[in-house]
Amino acid sequence: MLDVTPCTDPLDELTSLDIYNSVWPHDAVTIDAVHSFRDSAQDYVDYLARDDGVIVGSGVGAIFGYRTDRVVSLITVLAAYRKRGAGTALYAALSTWASERGALELEASVAENDAESLSFAQHRDFVEERREVRLVLNLADISSSLVILPDGIEIVTWAQRPELARGMYAVDIEARPDIPGFDDVTAEPFEEWMEHFMRRPTDSPEATFIAVADEEVIGYAKLSLTAPTAAGNSMTAVKRTWRGRGIARALKVTEINWAIANGYTELHTSNEERNDSINRLNARLGYRPGDATMYLVGPVQHAR
Repeated sequence: MLDVTPCTDPLDELTSLDIYNSVWPHDAVTIDAVHSFRDSAQDYVDYLARDDGVIVGSGVGAIFGYRTDRVVSLITVLAAYRKRGAGTALYAALSTWASERGALELEASVAENDAESLSFAQHRDFVEERREVRLVLNLADISSSLVILPDGIEIVTWAQRPELARGMYAVDIEARPDIPGFDDVTAEPFEEWMEHFMRRPTDSPEATFIAVADEEVIGYAKLSLTAPTAAGNSMTAVKRTWRGRGIARALKVTEINWAIANGYTELHTSNEERNDSINRLNARLGYRPGDATMYLVGPVQHAR
């Protein structure tokens, strides 16, 4: 008998993470990364699926402030227990949870070479919305570089200038809708943005870099410290009137230099395929492409 229940304690949460990491070892994450994802959401749920008492899968749902009509979802079923209804039961549970919160659709991410997961989603009327390419920079192959900035501009850390948080928020509000696939997002209020994006366990003021011109924040970049030896490029944003002057490159080089100095061996990022400018910049900095991830959107399953 299949049974789907929410995680209610830290042990359940760790069990859900173990299932995810065993099925997707190439994307394994720490519990801090899980907590960062949870803390960035307005609402969050983590389910475990049991088949006659045996834990066979997990399902995560999250609603973010910039798109409250959608649940970002992740369903994971252990290989030995697939095609027995666990995935369908988790999808039904996430759909019920979404409907109770007024969400109209689910978003799922699928590796482009994962035919089984893609088939599962397509049979439930999920369609591709966007595609992002995973990029990796091997820091063992490079050394620190000179940060070149236009006259009158400096880069500081958020740890050095904590009062610049609202300036970063203003940059984020302007830049995020310019990212392909995010043109219709709704901005969160400042305090919610701080809680959901800047104060998570994997965030660090020392690894958040701010470009300043005459005390105006004109851009920022931040790393997400998701693993002991690997970090992710969480965001690189520059105000529109300052683009094309090398600000984004200087911020990313500053990130790379910081990661090298602090013992990291890899930097990860992913970019939408249509984001030509940042894709060209990452290529020039030495990032190499890996697998692409498809982001699919589909309907909530209504109870019958």
